[in-house]
Amino acid sequence: MKRVIIVLMLLWSLGVQGQDKKKDFKIADGVTGHVDLFNKSMREGVACFRIPAIVTAPNGDLVCAIDERVPSCGDLKWSKDINIVIRRSGDNGKTWTEIETVVDFPFGQSASDPSMIVDEVTKEIFLFYNFMDLDKERDVYYLHVVKSADNGKTWSDPVDITSQISKPEWKPDFKFITSGRGIQTRDGKLLHCMVNLKNGGHVFGSDDHGKSWYFIDTKIVPFNESKIVELDDGRLMINSRVNGLGHRYVHISEDMGKSWVSTPDTTLTDPGCNASIIRYSSKKDGYKKNRLLFANANSKKGRVNLTVRVSYDEGKTWTKGKTVYEGGSAYSSLTLLENGEIGVFFEQDGYKKNPFVSFSLEWLTDGKDKYKKPRKRARK
Repeated sequence: MKRVIIVLMLLWSLGVQGQDKKKDFKIADGVTGHVDLFNKSMREGVACFRIPAIVTAPNGDLVCAIDERVPSCGDLKWSKDINIVIRRSGDNGKTWTEIETVVDFPFGQSASDPSMIVDEVTKEIFLFYNFMDLDKERDVYYLHVVKSADNGKTWSDPVDITSQISKPEWKPDFKFITSGRGIQTRDGKLLHCMVNLKNGGHVFGSDDHGKSWYFIDTKIVPFNESKIVELDDGRLMINSRVNGLGHRYVHISEDMGKSWVSTPDTTLTDPGCNASIIRYSSKKDGYKKNRLLFANANSKKGRVNLTVRVSYDEGKTWTKGKTVYEGGSAYSSLTLLENGEIGVFFEQDGYKKNPFVSFSLEWLTDGKDKYKKPRKRARK
């Protein structure tokens, strides 16, 4: 019996040591920048910061938006005080402004899940979020947008676009604009994803630079938090979170969202978590290669192992990728810096930190590929 107890104690000790080692994760060596932008110690009374979104503004500044969750770390329907805050950088992420509040409603009303679209034509940034009045209409989701015409320094008053991008009969449904970012297509359209957990995913957009918004009434399934990109041939591709499968789903449209072909991508391991996909380069912009970037928690179970991959064939296949952080890694958002480097803004270690990390394409590909300034200016 004593031997059994000794063996059990030894196994327990080894297990504890193993857990301690697992907890001692660090951001990968070789990155060019790393700074924790948001944690609860930065503002008194804040329970946590969650749901990161990053874009590169028309002037090259970086804009990071996130939920400031005050009384608790709960999601929108569980918290009466969630605000949208940002930090900005004018030097590719080396230094940042102090935390600035963009959306702050009276107690009882909350704003959550920021996402952004940059309009390269009008030089405006649109910031979307989901709104709820927990005192008067608990469980009723409204969809809002604000915009900035000065690269994120100041923002307009909120505009409720719920009636433009959803159906009246959806009022009691769990619906939301997916956090992260949307896109501007080559012909100037603004496109983004929204989710109704009862009625599938949908694309919404604007053809007049955000003066008005429309809803494409085509159900996309399976669908949860998703990101949209325009492929080099003009087709649209959505990369979707799907819970319980251990991998991502991809949806392709050849008719600007009127119809979709959906297929699983078992090569993109995923625990059921929000991810990020953006275009890095296009031959149409003077680059020698088409490149897409994808970031997610690369794990079938558990939100860990933030990995960034490259696709050279418009999302048909992906590189093995490189791990930015092995430890706790949840939602992530990618952007392209003015100097050609890549920036990722993500939730770390159970939402305790929200770092910005930058690195070169050469680092990401272990020297197999590197950034070369195109003959024509690349779009972000």
